[in-house]
This record gives sequence, structure tokens and C-alpha cells, in this order.
Amino acid sequence: MESILTINNLTKKFGYLTAVKDLSFTIKKGNVYGILGPNGSGKSTTLGVVLNVVNKTSGDFHWFDGNISTHNALKKVGAIIERPNFYPYMTAYQNLKLVCQIKGVDYSKINEKLETVELLDRKNSKFSTFSLGMKQRLAIASALLNDPEILILDEPTNGLDPKGIHQIREIIKEIASTGTTILLASHLLDEVEKVCTHVVVLRKGEKLYSGKVDEMTSSYGFFELKCDKEDELVKFLETHKTFGNIKVKDHLITAFLNEPLESASFNKLLFEQGFTLSHLVQRKESLEEQFLTLTNNK
Repeated sequence: MESILTINNLTKKFGYLTAVKDLSFTIKKGNVYGILGPNGSGKSTTLGVVLNVVNKTSGDFHWFDGNISTHNALKKVGAIIERPNFYPYMTAYQNLKLVCQIKGVDYSKINEKLETVELLDRKNSKFSTFSLGMKQRLAIASALLNDPEILILDEPTNGLDPKGIHQIREIIKEIASTGTTILLASHLLDEVEKVCTHVVVLRKGEKLYSGKVDEMTSSYGFFELKCDKEDELVKFLETHKTFGNIKVKDHLITAFLNEPLESASFNKLLFEQGFTLSHLVQRKESLEEQFLTLTNNK
């Protein structure tokens, strides 16, 4: 699969502060990538470096096949890394006309992109009358005018109400369905889980994980169990190679799996060992639980 962006051992220091440390990952065409981490983890700095608005300290990155200058590559990139900034007393259409002039894009693209972000019916409304969510959607339309190969969004739902968040997420999915690669930075696990196919997890500028969202850890899920022989069952599980961490709270045993195991096979195994269960539920770890496991182990 074609590479859109490759980052190798990227480091950025601001004085004594290391904002990004030895970061490497690759973005492949046609996927939705999330850079996930709390505020201050280096997400925005990473985006700033690859968009040529922040100078790197060391390491390197290249766009596409590496045979194109960053300046020319960025002509094929659409990005929103700051709050939407348009002329308040001009209409949505007039503001996008200005962007077209700057980017050398035909005006015929304006209505198409306004429709993509569900603002075509408000194209003659002044920007000053738009809600925060509408302003963000207009910014996305602006970034799409040149039909970029990749769309970069920094915290796209920040400050929005639940309806606005839902609209932005649906628009991102719609854009991705056309084959446009998307890279978004977010501190919201929920956002990444619902929108992204791949994730890069950062903490204090360091990469903790890079890969598919649904393979974020090697977790095989866990069982929740109740049994009248609680202590004996816990001892048995602790000595069994199939299980890793075992937790007990309010007589509910949680047994994390080291390898795949079906609930029917597990129930049969325990019955053969003399354990009769009053409760057996198999669950998959949520992205939040996996994220906490990752960050707690580092």
C-alpha cells in the first residue's frame, strides 16, 4: 500500500523540554489515522513539524515517495491545525472564493465541498452567524477545496456540543469513504475508537503504540466469573498459562487472557476441575482499558 507520510526518529526540543522524542511511524494511503494522547503529549507539535510550521530538532520525515519537496507535497495536503479563521462579515461562499484564489482552485469546487460538510443551504450566510460546529465544518470544506490526498485535523471536535461532535465525525467518515487519507490528533479515546482505523499513541512525546485500532494491545479479552470456591478458583487461574492478570472485587473474579479461549471450552475445563460457576461472561477490553494498560505500563 502506498505511503503518504513517513516519519523517522523525529525529535523536537523547546529549550530543555523535549516535546517529541525519537518518533517513527508511517501513514498508508486510504486509512484514517489518529494520533492519540493527553494534552502535552506532542500531537500538535508532530503535526506542526510535518506541515513545515515547526522546525524539527533531529530525525526526518518525507511525504509520499520522498522524491518531492515538502513545499510541493503540501500542495496535496489539506490541514486545519488552528481555530477556523475567516472574515466574519463575508458569507461562507465568499470566504471559500478567497481560499480558491489563494490555492489556484476553480470556483466550481465550492458548492461541492459545502455539500460535503452539509453547509450548502447556508452558503450565503455570513460567517459571523455560524455556530462553532458550522465554523469547523466550513474550515473542513476549505481544506478540501484542492482535493487533497490527505486531510489533517488537529482536535476537530474540540469545544463542540454532542450534536456538533456527531456531525464532524460523520463528515470525517464520509470523506474517508471517498478514499481520502485522514490524520487527526485527539485526546478523546471515544473519537479515535469511532472514527479511526489506525492509531499512534503518544505520551510525553514518546510513542507507546502504533498500529490498527482493533489490535491496539495483544489483549484477548477477559472473563468475569463467580464461584462458591472463590479462593481455590483464583489459585487455579493464577497457575494456568492461559491467564495473566487476575483481579477480585466484590466476589467478582476478572481473569485476563494471554491467548484465545472460548467461553464454552473454559466452562468445560473448570467443570472438569470441580468448579461450578454461578456467573460467566466473556468480554473484550475497550479502547479505554487498553489505553490505560499501555500508559500504566510505561
